[in-house]
Amino acid sequence: MTTPARKLFGTDGIRGTANRPPMDAGTALRLGQAAGRFFNRGTHRHRVVIGKDTRLSGYMLEPALTAGFIGAGMDVMLVGPMPTPAVAMLTRSLRADLGVMISASHNPFEDNGIKLFGPDGLKLSDAEEVEIEALMDAPDFATGLAAPAKLGRASRLEDAPGRYIEAAKATFPKGRSLEGLRIVLDCAHGAAYKVAPIVLWELGAEVVPVGVAPDGLNINRDCGATSPGRLAELVKERRADLGIALDGDADRLVLADEQGRIVDGDQILALIAGSWQRDGRLKGGGVVATVMSNLGLERHLAGMGLALHRTRVGDRYVAERMRESGCNLGGEQSGHMILSDFATTGDGLVAALQVLALLVEDGKPASVVTNRFTPLPQKLVNVRFTGASPLKDPEVERAIKAAGERLGARGRVLVRASGTEPLIRVMAEAEDEAEMRAAAEGIAEVIRLRAAAQVTRKAEAAE
Repeated sequence: MTTPARKLFGTDGIRGTANRPPMDAGTALRLGQAAGRFFNRGTHRHRVVIGKDTRLSGYMLEPALTAGFIGAGMDVMLVGPMPTPAVAMLTRSLRADLGVMISASHNPFEDNGIKLFGPDGLKLSDAEEVEIEALMDAPDFATGLAAPAKLGRASRLEDAPGRYIEAAKATFPKGRSLEGLRIVLDCAHGAAYKVAPIVLWELGAEVVPVGVAPDGLNINRDCGATSPGRLAELVKERRADLGIALDGDADRLVLADEQGRIVDGDQILALIAGSWQRDGRLKGGGVVATVMSNLGLERHLAGMGLALHRTRVGDRYVAERMRESGCNLGGEQSGHMILSDFATTGDGLVAALQVLALLVEDGKPASVVTNRFTPLPQKLVNVRFTGASPLKDPEVERAIKAAGERLGARGRVLVRASGTEPLIRVMAEAEDEAEMRAAAEGIAEVIRLRAAAQVTRKAEAAE
């Protein structure tokens, strides 16, 4: 039996423009009430942990969600600006029924989002999200809310940052130190702006912090994991050993080596996989990644006798496949790194500590340590459309099939709809760069033409 389609929840919670549905206070209030009802099971005192990043709109959504949960009879523990993985960790360690992270991750400040974690610190399944949406729409919604004497209470967890700092440090190998390493750390003016520099400094590093002055509007602006250019420049200017870029909620990681070369998630996965395989720590006989990961990674892992399990885009789907396959390492090319021995969701800082441990162990420059394989040339073209998706158009389907057949074993094409925007993402990779570009641009042009034709037909039918 298939799960009904979700209306509010996307690939990573609910996301949208701040102060506009569904990212408005009214929807947040009702979501808190519905999620509170959903998790209000048993006779114990029910609790929810709420964290956020540094967006201005967090001041609107946090109290709205708090009011909703209190109305559903749940006690609320507020932790303020904290990384997404910290909220997941605290949900488990505090034995809370539910965790909430208010963040739109790598998006600009105008957007915001709400992610929900179960008591195990894992993101909710599609089926659970559908049930919560159904509660929000139920005609008898109010009858399930708490009686006046059963309302929840709100409090602030003052030691939340310290708890996460110690948990992150504990993932670094005992007996090792970062002393002697100079690290440029870009926190994207986001959720990790306080805790991440402290972790690296307490482990012995000389830290050059940037992106640590949030004003509510500058999160991810020309900084962080999605804009690592300035980080790369600073690494060279300050003669640093490594640059670390996190995104707005610190679940994503991109590196810059001492030469300013950007190191993406695929290289990080290859690096950690090789290290863990040597140490006998890698589980499941492989690594989980998404359909976007480079074919070069797959070939590299195959050469090590490891499988690459691909899944759809989204770290929640990576986590699900990891549990199914027994793997303890997974991630995305974009920088989400899930190390399930340490965390239940992507944790950019913890992943960075694994890389730093290898730098300390090998004693070699980051440009050597992090260069695990040569990626195949890859091109991504985004095609915006209006109206219905053109992906089901027969001509588009034929163009995709023909391009894949031309590339054969020398490469691949991937065409998918964005989960958050009216975009078709066309990706092609191949051993030959010209062949790769021709495949990507050829498919994109067919999609543009068919999308335009669809709009024309609709306009003519309306006349």
